[in-house]
Amino acid sequence: MTLDEASKKIIFALDVKGLDDIEYWADTLAGKVEMFKVGKELFTSCGPAAVKAIQRRGGQVFLDLKYHDIPNTVANAMCEAARLGVQLTNLHALGGADMMETAVNAVHKEFSDAERPRLLAVTILTSSTVETLRQVGIEHSVQDMVVRLARLAKASGMDGVVASPLEISLIREACGSDFLIITPGVRPSFAALDDQKRIMTPAEAVSSGADYLVIGRPIAKASDPAKAAESIAAEISEGAA
Repeated sequence: MTLDEASKKIIFALDVKGLDDIEYWADTLAGKVEMFKVGKELFTSCGPAAVKAIQRRGGQVFLDLKYHDIPNTVANAMCEAARLGVQLTNLHALGGADMMETAVNAVHKEFSDAERPRLLAVTILTSSTVETLRQVGIEHSVQDMVVRLARLAKASGMDGVVASPLEISLIREACGSDFLIITPGVRPSFAALDDQKRIMTPAEAVSSGADYLVIGRPIAKASDPAKAAESIAAEISEGAA
């Protein structure tokens, strides 16, 4: 895999608070990463202006708001995300088949396949453990739940899932090669683990079958963020050689 191909696997988690920060990171990482993730904190602070600020600088956007509500509310929210022109957006698979199918049908009805974002389902958060699941009454293992939810998402028409790297191969086996897998919980060899509990290196995740890697602090906290992004791309390229 070339360095350019490897860099297109990276989504930078834009965990900042204001538009000035967005502009800095969009300019700093231009050409170093494929996409910028806008999550709940940033979107709550800046709203759609956060998405537009990235797009004005030629960046692509993963709108990571993890919708989970009644089916019609989630469907309408996904359509609004599509109107913003983002490339990826998501919901929680735990919302069930009806919620996912309603969202898929609404987006497909209003937008062509070329115009719409890819729709993703979050399986189990990378900070979760078997103890976390038991606290809310789920007695299955994390791996069993991830595969169960991935299969449900695919059957509901979703384009892919967000899942821990440790479940990539299981999802590939269950859902096939054309099902997108976006992977947080990735830490390059030079980075700290922070609060992620189910992790892999970037090279391991891509070799296992991840389509995109969501990476934030290992780039943001580096003394030279652009160089850190290049180093991650190099790890991916070398690992996939």
